[in-house]
Amino acid sequence: MNLTPKEIVEYLDNYVIAQKDAKKTIALALRTRYRRMQLDDDLKNEITPKNILMIGSTGVGKTEISRRLAKMMKVPFIKVEASKYTEVGFVGRDVESMIRDLVVNAISIVKAEQEEANKDKIENYIINKITEKLLPPLPAGASESKKDDYQRLLEAMEKRIESGEMDDKVIELEIEKLNIEFNDTNLPPEMAKVQESFSKVFASINKEDNKKEVTVKDAKMLLRQEATTKLLDMTRINAEALRRAENGGIIFLDEIDKIALSEKSQGRNDPSKEGVQRDLLPIVEGSSVSTKYGTINTDHILFIAAGAFHVSKPSDLIPELQGRFPLRVELEALTEETLYKILTQTQNSLLKQYQALLGVEGMQLTFEDEAVRAIAKLAHRANETAEDIGARRLHTVLERILEDISFNADEYKGKEFVVTAKLVHEKLDDAVEDEDLSRYIL
Repeated sequence: MNLTPKEIVEYLDNYVIAQKDAKKTIALALRTRYRRMQLDDDLKNEITPKNILMIGSTGVGKTEISRRLAKMMKVPFIKVEASKYTEVGFVGRDVESMIRDLVVNAISIVKAEQEEANKDKIENYIINKITEKLLPPLPAGASESKKDDYQRLLEAMEKRIESGEMDDKVIELEIEKLNIEFNDTNLPPEMAKVQESFSKVFASINKEDNKKEVTVKDAKMLLRQEATTKLLDMTRINAEALRRAENGGIIFLDEIDKIALSEKSQGRNDPSKEGVQRDLLPIVEGSSVSTKYGTINTDHILFIAAGAFHVSKPSDLIPELQGRFPLRVELEALTEETLYKILTQTQNSLLKQYQALLGVEGMQLTFEDEAVRAIAKLAHRANETAEDIGARRLHTVLERILEDISFNADEYKGKEFVVTAKLVHEKLDDAVEDEDLSRYIL
């Protein structure tokens, strides 16, 4: 997490083209969180995160920036749509469920780290269990020479299991019935605990172990969950996850413009929209939310809200909520040159993805530079004539160009196929020029 703002922006440049202002704002917000963690507790508790409101059309990189940041920083992160929540009293999800989602995400991160840290212990547990089935223990009173021979056999067997040599061997395995975890975060914590209590009761009614005949390869997978449950301290994991969610959690609140009430909107009398905004206030400002893993305080969770704001404006949000998002950043629309760079300069770009996918069929797919520029130009023109869906237009355009090639990929096995500017124009010109056709096809 100890990255300078410049290093954060440099990392984002590999995945998101342009949008320098947005990258800079978010990089500063994240660095401020690191700085806060280095302070004394008295001052640290006084410093709250500066929540961010990102304004821009769909497909310009709002979600991608946040998603990549969370992946890079390895912090709890969830993306939610503001439009799917309703105020308390209406049928639907209440806003507190997003905090419970964040805790579940934090637990999965900490659990994965603990599994990695205890990898050797887990592997030994699995190998020992399988070895016991393949090599029954010596009877009591065996001689020392027999014990030495058995020890050598045991070590040889463990190596063979570990190397995968015994994967096809069938063994009878007793799989312990594990308690079912209910992670329906829309349920109140009390109800979730009741459900889990019922699952424990039903599990205790039938205590017989579930015996199955499985291959050693399958046994390794089945025993992994059992080993994880027995070897990891879930109480400590849950406590650490709550701490991380409180101090490092990020919630990306998409489509916040959908709950704004514009003057043109007929939804002024819709209590659900304004109600959701009022329910969001205490969560964003800082409050305590009960989860089945414990109570979490939302004071230091970073909220990044985003919306296109075509119909409504940020000022159409209730004033109290506007004040909770002091940092505003407007993302620029994508130009033809930006679309070209997205195709050629981003890590794991769409062109690389298609080349890798068709490489599975044994063919080599190559794009001429002129063809890539033609794709960017036609995608940009389609965005201008139809709805502007940003970089997502590239998915549609490329799929239309490569549909026949992908379908007949077996005919190009061991050959190279070059996508030329001529092919791009043949496939797309008619659809782009005809506005009605473009709306349906592109």
